[in-house]
Amino acid sequence: MTARSLSRRHLLGFGGAGAAALALGTGLWQADLAYAAPPLSGNPFTLGVASGDPRSDGVVLWTRLAPDPFAADGLGGMPGRAVRVQYEVAVDERFRHPVQRGSVIAFPELAHSVHPEIHGLHPNREYYYRFRVGGYVSRAGRTRTTPAIWASPRELNFAFASCQRWQDGYFTAYQHLAEEDLDLVVHLGDYLYESGVGTNKRGVTTDAKFHTEAKDLVRYRLQYGLYKSEEPLQLAHARFPWIMVFDDHEVENNWADETSENDDDPAYFLARRRQAFQAMYEHGPFRRGQLPSGPDVQMYRRLNYGQLADFTMLDTRQYRDDQPCGDGSSATCTERFDPDRTLMGARQRDWVLQGFGCSRSRWQILGNQAPMGQTDQDAGQAVKVFLDPWDGYVAERNTLLAAAQDRGVRNLVVITGDRHQNYAWDLKRDYADPDSPTVASEFVGTSITSGADGADMTTKGRTLLAANPHMKFFNSQRGYVRCNVNRDRWRSDFRVLPYVTRPGAPISTRASVVVEDGRPGVQV
Repeated sequence: MTARSLSRRHLLGFGGAGAAALALGTGLWQADLAYAAPPLSGNPFTLGVASGDPRSDGVVLWTRLAPDPFAADGLGGMPGRAVRVQYEVAVDERFRHPVQRGSVIAFPELAHSVHPEIHGLHPNREYYYRFRVGGYVSRAGRTRTTPAIWASPRELNFAFASCQRWQDGYFTAYQHLAEEDLDLVVHLGDYLYESGVGTNKRGVTTDAKFHTEAKDLVRYRLQYGLYKSEEPLQLAHARFPWIMVFDDHEVENNWADETSENDDDPAYFLARRRQAFQAMYEHGPFRRGQLPSGPDVQMYRRLNYGQLADFTMLDTRQYRDDQPCGDGSSATCTERFDPDRTLMGARQRDWVLQGFGCSRSRWQILGNQAPMGQTDQDAGQAVKVFLDPWDGYVAERNTLLAAAQDRGVRNLVVITGDRHQNYAWDLKRDYADPDSPTVASEFVGTSITSGADGADMTTKGRTLLAANPHMKFFNSQRGYVRCNVNRDRWRSDFRVLPYVTRPGAPISTRASVVVEDGRPGVQV
């Protein structure tokens, strides 16, 4: 597969790429000979543009210069020197009324990605942005600031998504998501998969350089280039600001802190993690605070949407204990009840609990990677659960949910990815106690493509509904979840596609599930 062949199929007429390097230096549109654009082999904006982590006074913008995103060296067809990238922000899509102009330096060490952080914008306002290098201008992106921290907005409209395995199908869901009326998008992880891309559900033959698993910086960069070349994904990024976290596949399946799934040497695995995190930063709208430091990255953070909602984004990979009982599923693993086991780590857990007591927002939203609710896979007497998500860390889950109730959190709603299935269910203070109260609600969203076409109901789904009385809705199709939140209630619309292994699928709302203000639990 070549960049040219994919560009004919996915990239026709569009530009913009990468992840804003160190966001160093601002200025005007004037040329700077030290960082002047070199002759380029083609449009450098092949990977789109994006914005993210919206605040009331600004956002972070992103692009990566890559005229050939599939160049074997992972440098995107760019020369090995720094290049100045100009940006412009305006209140109109024709850029007749610019409000900011400046420039940042795209460094080869960060794959010529840039992340300019824009400040001084008005709250709750729509803006447009674009980039320029030499004679090339990127496509225009649209973004939006959040309401002021003291404001009480009437409603919040957002969607959340996760799990987009390229070889399992087309990213059609993002084509539909881009047409929604949203304030922002939350991506909950598995933005890419590290596995090699050879034979796939699309019927596309990829070049040999994509056949191996991503384990080093060059290979992770190529994988991001492949994924981000998808036009529907570029559209969704260009349409809304995104709030992003990672799960496991951005590095390796089911890793836990310094422990790899395959028990690789810790020094080797940390080196791999460092390179994976760098590639992730290079390809997303992350702020300077998310710039990795070696194998570590500060990803848990909180963003508010006025006094209507707080987004508390979790990191359930970097600080966790290894999965109990060798991972997998178990009905007999008692290690999962160990009171000292942690999924979040003590520092992050304390930060989350402190936020419960400090926030004045009506809705507390936890952006979570793996399902928090109990997932019993046995409709009989046994309780058989997966050990990688919160079911493997029962005491910490109980601590978190008890604290939400005891500290008077008005409405706690957890949004989750990972499972490739849609759930709506109640979160119990203690699932071992049949009389335990419902203290929160969780919506688990399906995948964009992972698992291929899926089905409305499956044998597994019927078993889960029978075994888990707190589960009120199940679906196993592909898609995303659209949420409308106001002062009185939260509504989640499960948006699903009938297929993803061929392009052009329509979208429909399979179910709408409500959480009422002051009443924990979901209402179907």
